[in-house]
Amino acid sequence: AITAGRYDDMCKFMRALVEWTDSKTEKVDLTVEERNLLSVAYKNVIGARRASWRTLNVDEHKDDELIKLYKKQVESELDGICKDVLDLLINILVKNNTEENESRVFYLKMTGDYYRYLAEFVTDQQYDQKAADMYSKALAIANKKLTPTHPIRLGLALNYSVCFYEILKDKQKACDLAKTAFDQAISKLDKLDEGSYKDSTLIMQLLRDNLT
Repeated sequence: AITAGRYDDMCKFMRALVEWTDSKTEKVDLTVEERNLLSVAYKNVIGARRASWRTLNVDEHKDDELIKLYKKQVESELDGICKDVLDLLINILVKNNTEENESRVFYLKMTGDYYRYLAEFVTDQQYDQKAADMYSKALAIANKKLTPTHPIRLGLALNYSVCFYEILKDKQKACDLAKTAFDQAISKLDKLDEGSYKDSTLIMQLLRDNLT
């Protein structure tokens, strides 16, 4: 499915896998590869709709009734996708993985991401605060359990800072968070393992770009 670019099918397969892990008497966590496939599947499906929504959500179209109707359709699709993955995360993956480890940080971060996507177009359901709460919980564990150069910790800092900047409208906190994460990672760059070097340095570059 991933090779063919069939991301909607991929989401169905990953949902089935997550539900299978939950059906076991002894709950089974996803492997690192499976976690990444889950993320890639939903990220591609949601990414296309978010891009469509941003195209439609511009001032020049605000009085066009046809555009408004089309935007509502895209928002309905976005809502369905976000709630689908949030159901898996909240009711299975976050619930079953109670240890303070890399997996829990990954799932809490991903939960924050999809609440943030909902908060982009739904303003009366406190999705912004739910996103911030998930990011905050993830960061507390990441700061204790993951190195400053770990790609998941860096990605979390990047997305949480975007949440502060774009959703919560707190530019100072966004900059402080991004700068702290970048500075901590730079100080440990010599200890970065080869396997995660490319991912970590790419996220560090994004953090720095957001600061400038």
